[in-house]
Amino acid sequence: MMTQPAPSALAHGTFTVERRYDASPERVFQAWADPDAFRRWFVEAPGATVHDWVHEFRVGGRGGGRYRFGDHAVGFNDTRFLDIVESRRIILSYVMGRELGDERRRDSASLATIELRADGAGAHLVYTEQGAYFGDDGAAHIPLRQHGCTAMLENLARELETSAGSAAPGESV
Repeated sequence: MMTQPAPSALAHGTFTVERRYDASPERVFQAWADPDAFRRWFVEAPGATVHDWVHEFRVGGRGGGRYRFGDHAVGFNDTRFLDIVESRRIILSYVMGRELGDERRRDSASLATIELRADGAGAHLVYTEQGAYFGDDGAAHIPLRQHGCTAMLENLARELETSAGSAAPGESV
């Protein structure tokens, strides 16, 4: 499959999403680290079809795959894990785009930092993303990406609630 060069227009954007979970930083981190849990909250959703997926959660590891939501074009996410400090921090870079026939169109390239810290009996997560969004409409994608990341972290909350049975004794989710 060929990859098309990115359009010449480019927009830059940075945003931060903060979220508190009623689960320890260790449990939240585990939901990122566990391949099955991560796939459930990150990419599986009503109407989603996952064509292939990989989650090599280690420094230098690869993540992402190909998926389709509803009748949209097949999308792809190509992630690299750059830094991981257990239960404290994850830094990753990723490229997202779409498949158009035999061509792959890159729509953005991002650097994301996930920070975790204890907050009472729970965890405070800070997600910061710096992105380059390709195309004449690139700037319009920045608030859409922030909205998508906010929804993704809500999916993580549901995953933590659903997996409450796997909490450590005496720990709430």
